[in-house]
Amino acid sequence: MDHADFPTRISLDEALAIIGQVSAARRPAAERVPTSRADGRVLAADVVAPVALPGFDNSAMDGFALRHADLHPDAATALRLAGEQFAGRDLGLAPATGQCVRITTGAPMPEGTDTVLIKESAVLDGDTVLVPAGLARGANVRRRAEDVQVGDVVLHAGQVLTPARIGLAASLGIDRLAVSPRPTVAVFASGDELVEPGLPLQPGQVYNSNRDQLMAQLRGLGLEPVAWPTLPDDPARIAAVLDDAVDSFDVVVTCGGVSAGEKDHLPPWLRARGRIHFWKVRMRPGMPVLFGQAGRALVLGLPGNPVSVLATFTLLGRAVLDGLQGRSEPRTRWRACLSAPWRKRHERLELLRGQLGQGDGAGLQVLPNPADGSHRLRAASGSDVLIVLDEGVRDYAAGDLVEVVPL
Repeated sequence: MDHADFPTRISLDEALAIIGQVSAARRPAAERVPTSRADGRVLAADVVAPVALPGFDNSAMDGFALRHADLHPDAATALRLAGEQFAGRDLGLAPATGQCVRITTGAPMPEGTDTVLIKESAVLDGDTVLVPAGLARGANVRRRAEDVQVGDVVLHAGQVLTPARIGLAASLGIDRLAVSPRPTVAVFASGDELVEPGLPLQPGQVYNSNRDQLMAQLRGLGLEPVAWPTLPDDPARIAAVLDDAVDSFDVVVTCGGVSAGEKDHLPPWLRARGRIHFWKVRMRPGMPVLFGQAGRALVLGLPGNPVSVLATFTLLGRAVLDGLQGRSEPRTRWRACLSAPWRKRHERLELLRGQLGQGDGAGLQVLPNPADGSHRLRAASGSDVLIVLDEGVRDYAAGDLVEVVPL
């Protein structure tokens, strides 16, 4: 295949940059959803505060609301209890000089009061409250708008709606939010050797693990992918099925059939049906990864080995979906110390599987799994991070800092 019209054997950073540009250009229009159902979605528009938080001065503790000016600076002060204000409707209490009001957490401060004595520090004698010396002016009071002022931009387009952000929007009285639509995703595995789990194996056959693994990864991102039947090693039948899928879904993800063998039919199909944006990335595992577009869909062709699928989807598949949703916050990456040495014998960027743990000090440490073959799924199942080793041959020593990506 002539590669003159698309990049090949590019770096991971170059691949991510292409994915970002292409995905952003195909981002769909926003939709509005109930705030109560928006968890995990990506905001498509800034959120501007229509009200202040808090909306009124209120007590931060159960206790007694008073005027600080009534207190003796060097001795205890006796105040007369003049009523009660609980959280809820403001009763409009206005205690006179020398009076205080019993108050509960969140209740509006009565007119003229500016300080709250906590219940545990008060001494009560009938209707008299003894206030000890030393109470600071404004103690235990939440001031109006000290958290959010009207007109503040409190959430930004591109942010993921976490529980705290959902709570913030709800506290401002916002019942619907503009979010990016969740992409629709079709998932394919390919190869005549694949058999569905639960069926008997014939000599030379293997169970189709990639599709279930990919479906689980996608559901973990809050998506509802659709699993399609296995693609056979037949270019005409592959084209017939994929032509239908790319006209019906936002993203089509395939496993296998992207290398340069006689049975690798995905690259010529994609070039004929649409456009290849890149083919092959200087990474191990996962070098033959293919990215392009056809019909209405972005197409991500992953290699066939199961660990390659795990790694390439983690780094590149998530990037496609994040770009389509306009996510501006980067995925989590950490720095950790290797707990064992590693000899990197090749030039490509390497993605090891590893287990993250707490080091002797305050930092993280990561143990690389020595079973690093791209077919070693058992080793991957015991790992919780990918260890990213930069391009170039190098010997890593125990204690060297490396980047890790949660799986």
